[in-house]
Amino acid sequence: MAARKKKKAVKKSKAVKKKKAVARKAKKTVRKAAAAVRRKTVKRKAVKRKAAPAKTKKAVKRKATPKSEIGEGNYKASRRFRKSQETFVKANKGKIADMGKAAEAALEGPEGAELNAAEAEAASHAAGEE
Repeated sequence: MAARKKKKAVKKSKAVKKKKAVARKAKKTVRKAAAAVRRKTVKRKAVKRKAAPAKTKKAVKRKATPKSEIGEGNYKASRRFRKSQETFVKANKGKIADMGKAAEAALEGPEGAELNAAEAEAASHAAGEE
């Protein structure tokens, strides 16, 4: 009986080895086929690029506008401004009320006329004002 079991075990191991070899071979052929397809598509793309028609003189070159500057306003600038405001508020959370009172006192004090004149001058050449 022991001899029969050994023979069956040997047969099973040979069958398993055979299946594994077939599976390896199949994987290899699939990889080769995929590589061939990739090579063909790369060649086709290169050919298409070379065969592209030349631009005519009538075509006007336009600079691509970055996404940050499309639409109303400048998104990058507004992001920068928002971030700087947030960091200022985080850094001076307890002092902001005192800063406001100091600014109000300065406007009402002797240098108030100078500050108002500077504000009017800055507003005269602000964006959107002409």
